[in-house]
Amino acid sequence: MTGRQSLSRIVASVCLILTCSGIIGCNNTFTWREEVLLHDGKKIIVERTDIYDSNLPHEIGQGAPLAEHATTFTIPGTHKRVTWKIDNRSVAAPGHLDLLALDFLNGVPYVATTPNRSFAYDKWNRPNPPYVFFRYVGEWKRISLEEFPEPFVINVVVPSLKNEQDKKQVVAENKEYGFVRAQTVAEINREPGRSRQSYTIFRIPLDEWKPRPEHKGPKAPNPM
Repeated sequence: MTGRQSLSRIVASVCLILTCSGIIGCNNTFTWREEVLLHDGKKIIVERTDIYDSNLPHEIGQGAPLAEHATTFTIPGTHKRVTWKIDNRSVAAPGHLDLLALDFLNGVPYVATTPNRSFAYDKWNRPNPPYVFFRYVGEWKRISLEEFPEPFVINVVVPSLKNEQDKKQVVAENKEYGFVRAQTVAEINREPGRSRQSYTIFRIPLDEWKPRPEHKGPKAPNPM
């Protein structure tokens, strides 16, 4: 066996070990388990996966963009498994949502999300406050802010793990506890520099998301 062949087998073995560990994969996949604190004080463990694709458009020097995200969970008190999944590969179709909250009312799953790109915000009809809500009734159906239960709060890592330091913390907690603790989730979401939407669900329109006045006439500023 040549040195090159030996090195290739070692690399393949390392990738297999990492993939089987459930922490990181060889195909630009990052998987972790996370503790979610529900509004009634109960906790569940969810499985979350980010898939990155370097074939998607991105700036030179930046890492591969997030192509897919999935959060899988079991509805409390049942054996029913449900997955919340979003695909960011298409610019034309709605997508590009960051998961903010997952909770249950009378056994029915609800999620709160927020558009993570300006074109996605337009695709989702420019909601203000900037959230898109869903309820699971055999499939995920979009609902209004008024239909999203008020006791529900942000309780998952927001956004999906794009920060390397956050990834290291998640890997460390998965190794030590088998999941990211709910208290760590709250700490990550409140790190300096995070927007208010990373830890608070607002129920009134926000000024920064209101449409800007359109200037017309000969003295109007030139469009950028």
